[in-house]
Amino acid sequence: MIDQLHVQNVALIKEASLELSEGLTVITGETGSGKTALLHALKMLIGERADTSMIRADADEMLVEGSLYTAANPDGHIVRRRITATGRSRIDIDGQLASVRELAEDFGTSVDLCGQHEHQKLLSTHTHLELLDSWAHDTIKPCLEQYRQCFVQVKACTQAAQQIKATLDQSQSRLDEAQFVLSQIGAVDPQQDEYEQLQAKLMLTQHAESLFTHVDGAYSCLSDDDEALDMLACAITELQQAARHDQRLEAFADRLQSSLVDIEDVSHELREYRTSMEFDPDALEAMHQRMSQLQGLIRSYGPSIQQVFERRQWAADIVAAATDGDNGLAQATRALQEAQQALQAAAEALNDARRAAAPKLTKAITRQMQRLQMGSASLEFDYTELSRQQWTQTSPAKFEFLYKPASGVKPQSLAHIASGGEISRVMLACKVVFGRADTVDTLIFDEIDAGVGGSTAVSLGAVLQDLARTHQVLVVTHLPQIAVLASKHYVVDKTDAAVPETHITEVTGAQRMAEIARLLSGDTSKASLEHAQALLDAASQHA
Repeated sequence: MIDQLHVQNVALIKEASLELSEGLTVITGETGSGKTALLHALKMLIGERADTSMIRADADEMLVEGSLYTAANPDGHIVRRRITATGRSRIDIDGQLASVRELAEDFGTSVDLCGQHEHQKLLSTHTHLELLDSWAHDTIKPCLEQYRQCFVQVKACTQAAQQIKATLDQSQSRLDEAQFVLSQIGAVDPQQDEYEQLQAKLMLTQHAESLFTHVDGAYSCLSDDDEALDMLACAITELQQAARHDQRLEAFADRLQSSLVDIEDVSHELREYRTSMEFDPDALEAMHQRMSQLQGLIRSYGPSIQQVFERRQWAADIVAAATDGDNGLAQATRALQEAQQALQAAAEALNDARRAAAPKLTKAITRQMQRLQMGSASLEFDYTELSRQQWTQTSPAKFEFLYKPASGVKPQSLAHIASGGEISRVMLACKVVFGRADTVDTLIFDEIDAGVGGSTAVSLGAVLQDLARTHQVLVVTHLPQIAVLASKHYVVDKTDAAVPETHITEVTGAQRMAEIARLLSGDTSKASLEHAQALLDAASQHA
């Protein structure tokens, strides 16, 4: 709720202050006197776009200041917004620097500007569902929340499945290569340490004949008739005899004795080595073929046998990942199917809840339209199922208000209503109905009385008075039937100076009666004043 408003240098307003009532406040004045500037100031206060061209001609900046109360803070806030001619802006909320976004979020939702040319919320089909859901909140909200959860889940499952499939598609070329590598290496099936062991065996086998000849010769030298060993044993015996007379020779005998033992051991091992040697041409050929296979792998995937093993592991990992990916895609597809089934059920429940609530809503609005002297005109709700691809996070179907100007006329979109007066009255009827469910504290109507007069004006005033019982209502009007119902009445007028100046004055008593008379007949004649007084008296009796 807006408690106070202070304006400086906005258009023709040099300085003005208003204290709005909790109920109905009206603003009247001649066309062009500056009422639009006042509305611009109110828009600035709740976070709408500021226009530097609205700065008064003889000023460098404009200022709008107000105290506002919200449900979240009943103690109120002081909001100050200053715009310079150079476009610089400063916003303070309770003395703290704030942004336009913060201003709009904190106060924009609690104030609704309903001008003759500002019916976008009602005329836009995108907001019709919001209005229906707000009005039938208790029955629709649980269904809507379930639908949204299912919608988000389907989207997440779809993205997961698409991501897995894209990954599989991208890795298909690598998978083909990996499968080929596994096939090539698997055909040879190399084993750890096999290559090194085969190299050693081939070395021995290829030189087997030469090895045998030399080993056999060495053994023969040591073992033929044991001549070498016998002569060495004889030398040891001679030295041992001599050592009896010279102990220094005993060391020589010991050394020869040790050598004799080593020679006997070597001779024995050479005999075993010679006996173990075999030369098999077929085995040699088989080893050569195996070595050729292993070297072929090294040429393809080397430069060493270790790189061959690493390449095989790389290929195995890719194939395993592809297998896991196929399994993951199957699981993701199943999850998506389950999510889609849940979404379908939630969509049907939401559509049912909305279809049940919509006729009740349009019936309530139509009743208010009848109060506003709109004859047999009515409001209907059109429901259109959408294809699955057109579903949004808020609805699987299109719901739209349709206006039926008379009982025998085909309903049409609200946007096609030609009469500004009809639009204003339909909007007001909606405001009365939605007012019981919305979170708006303040309603501002700019010339909602366009095209309205006579008994319809009286009905319009009565509806506004009803709204003022639950909302703060500010009305810019030319109708005396509305003006007499106000708790507070401000008059906007303009001087004829070189730089005109708009004044905003609260009128009471005789001044108010004179303004009502002007609205009635354009003058303050005795008859007009008496008529004005009669209207004021009647309004006070029905307040």
